[in-house]
Amino acid sequence: MDAKTDILIERFGFVFIVAGVGFFILGFIFQMLGPVLFLGNIPIRSVEEIAHEVPWQFRDLAEEYPEEFKRAFGSPTPETYAEALRLGRDIYIREGCWHCHSQYVRPVANEPLRYGPVSTASEYQNELQLPQLFGTRRVGPDLIREAGVHSNDWHIAHFYDPPSVEPGSIMPGYPWFYDEDGRPKKEALSIVTFVQWLGSWERR
Repeated sequence: MDAKTDILIERFGFVFIVAGVGFFILGFIFQMLGPVLFLGNIPIRSVEEIAHEVPWQFRDLAEEYPEEFKRAFGSPTPETYAEALRLGRDIYIREGCWHCHSQYVRPVANEPLRYGPVSTASEYQNELQLPQLFGTRRVGPDLIREAGVHSNDWHIAHFYDPPSVEPGSIMPGYPWFYDEDGRPKKEALSIVTFVQWLGSWERR
């Protein structure tokens, strides 16, 4: 190759490098700003808006476990319901429940027959779904439609010792949610409240 060819190769090489870096930066900016610009105006419901109406499951917990409930929350009001939902969501994340349970019914196979209607974007436009809890896999069932599927008592027993209500279950127990006499503490009441909220909008 002669000197002219070398110069052309160097020039085009430089142009390609600059173009590549430029497109990378441009892509990064659009990927960063795109969601803010296009999704920034979507309303996100607050926990207080969600908790405005206290569901029967929360009032039922107050009746079934009066001493424990009073010690944890006092009475079933919108304020205490909001507190229980927040704490329950935090426990759900902290204990890694989302590793084994998804919260997203996909439009494939027979998922709607098994878990209920296909999930829609509007279901996730609230504080309790931020960060998103779609999950990574399904070692256990999908929980986005769990509200009302089982009773509060079932959930209380299940979190304490899963195989006692689901023989063969590999889910670990959470005995630290309970006192030395096996009565539910605030953690148990809160996680049950959160799980019983999941999908409640479909059962009204």
